[in-house]
Amino acid sequence: MISALPAFQTAIEDIDGVLVGPWRTPRQMLADQEYGGHASIHDDETAQKLGFKGGTIEGPTHFSQFGPLGFAVWGERWFAEGCLSVQYRAACYEGEQVRAFMTRPAPDQAQTEIWMERADGTEILRGTASVGAAHPLSAVQAKLEDLKSAGPWVILRDVEPGMRRPRITVRMDADTRMGRLYPFSLSDKLAVITEGSPWFGPQIAPPWGRAVIPLEMVSVLLNHLASEDPWTIHGPTVDLFTDQEITMIDGPLFVGEPYEIEREVVARSGTRRTEALWVKTTVYRRGDDQPVATMLLSTASLKDSYAEYEADLARLA
Repeated sequence: MISALPAFQTAIEDIDGVLVGPWRTPRQMLADQEYGGHASIHDDETAQKLGFKGGTIEGPTHFSQFGPLGFAVWGERWFAEGCLSVQYRAACYEGEQVRAFMTRPAPDQAQTEIWMERADGTEILRGTASVGAAHPLSAVQAKLEDLKSAGPWVILRDVEPGMRRPRITVRMDADTRMGRLYPFSLSDKLAVITEGSPWFGPQIAPPWGRAVIPLEMVSVLLNHLASEDPWTIHGPTVDLFTDQEITMIDGPLFVGEPYEIEREVVARSGTRRTEALWVKTTVYRRGDDQPVATMLLSTASLKDSYAEYEADLARLA
């Protein structure tokens, strides 16, 4: 057994060169999430109407289980320059057990493969973990480069790559609820997070002397105000994350520190059931122009959830 200390007390197995975390049961904290005036995919009734077993656990919740694996390989550098890049493959529900896997990289490798499985063997996500800038294309970046032109666009007809939003200030304090999209606080999350760490505070300070925002909560910090400055998306629709990458460039991000973020549409993609918007969010320290972190997120809108989809499609054609 390998013990990743001092950031984590998580016991990790090394099975034929693959680091394997313990079974965990992530908590569903978005049952009361609201956007666009309606419940989200994390609400049982809404999800069941669209063919899901129940309200899904938000994808970045699973990022925490990879923290001990990244730290076991790259130490403190994981917090400062780590990147998780994943494609979500299947939904996970309240009460289900999952565990994280990471292929142990060679000493000179800055990137490796990761995945997560449910107890029944279903793959929940797959992607890459890396540190620093010198590595091959990440899982999400590789997918983005291979996107083919799609359409016709109905839900996303008024959103185009290159559109930007001006900088806004964001901040995550320990006990402040993160709005309608995330109706809980960091303290609420830390009470149930799958991988706790003294580096997340508040009693024991990490090497930086300040409490670090867990990677799954970086997603919350960067996305919690999105509904207050939305893109022009036709709906209402029910949405879900399909691809996500969070990269620390000069991290980590700290609890209680104000940051500035700006968002840019980088792509649109579509399937038979969805139209997906790809947005890159860049994080800056206030008054500075050097990025400290980025998030690349693909959010898919379910066509079946938009009541006027077929009528709009016919009219636009």
